[in-house]
Amino acid sequence: MSVDLDRNVVLRGEVELAERAGHLFDAREEFVCAAQDLRTWALPGVRDEIIAKRARRPGLLAYKLHNPAALADEDSERRLVEIAKRGPRVRICATPLPHETIVIDRRIAILAGPPRAGVREYTIVRSPGVVKGVISLFWATWETAAELADYRRDRPPALSEESRHILRLLGGGLKDEAAARRLGLSLRTYRRRVAEILTLLDAESRFQAGLRAHELGLLG
Repeated sequence: MSVDLDRNVVLRGEVELAERAGHLFDAREEFVCAAQDLRTWALPGVRDEIIAKRARRPGLLAYKLHNPAALADEDSERRLVEIAKRGPRVRICATPLPHETIVIDRRIAILAGPPRAGVREYTIVRSPGVVKGVISLFWATWETAAELADYRRDRPPALSEESRHILRLLGGGLKDEAAARRLGLSLRTYRRRVAEILTLLDAESRFQAGLRAHELGLLG
């Protein structure tokens, strides 16, 4: 770990970040995050553990800004939709974003750099002038971005071939047990996969999912 003249700290890797700076993620008023996609940290499990530990206080405002790469695959898109349902506002922007930038309560910024030899560096910034500049750039980009729901409205989700197959089986009226056997899945796994597809299609029922799939041309 090294400290510069502005009291900024450079940490190497998620383990050191969790040990030395995990407490900084305890946002009290505002938590903002800008990242290219949902896989910018080398150890996402550590990241999830850090963020899960911060207190979720009533009135806490959370904002997430991502590039379209965050919707590039089925798992990522579903995760982002589920994140938005939990309360944070999520927007998608065309402007290239850094690997990941987090600002907590407009007083601390955490900047993730590119990995070097498999290890990513994180700069913890406390300098008021730098933090102010970072948050100003965030909000300027935020204003030009689209709300997640608007961005996804007329855009087909990135369904896997298995998910498309499940949609076709649903459209054919096949019972769950028979569909699961055909796909070589347990009944529980099959029903979980159906629920995940409904989430991606913003559907509350299988019938609604079928209509949405037809509208988006997913069954052709």
